[in-house]
Amino acid sequence: MTQPVEIDIPHKLGRDAARDRIGGGIGKLAGMFPGGAAVDHRWEGDTMHFTVAAMGQRVACRLDVADTNVHAAIDLPPFLGLFAAKIREKLAKVGPTLLR
Repeated sequence: MTQPVEIDIPHKLGRDAARDRIGGGIGKLAGMFPGGAAVDHRWEGDTMHFTVAAMGQRVACRLDVADTNVHAAIDLPPFLGLFAAKIREKLAKVGPTLLR
């Protein structure tokens, strides 16, 4: 297992509104992975756990929603670890637009 891709995405929505936006945009999050498609997701308190199928691999992801930011953690399997920098870059670019 490679190191998780982690990033904090600031927002000014408040916790509840951020959760609503994330819940409505889960399909867009999966598009950040090569060949990605959301497989499943569930909420545990203010943390969304979801799995993305990408290039024959399953990727476990977590989004921890706080009042002023969302912390994303993506556990990439070794094969997809090659794409970690690109995934982090795309998440930093697209993530804030999902919270607007």
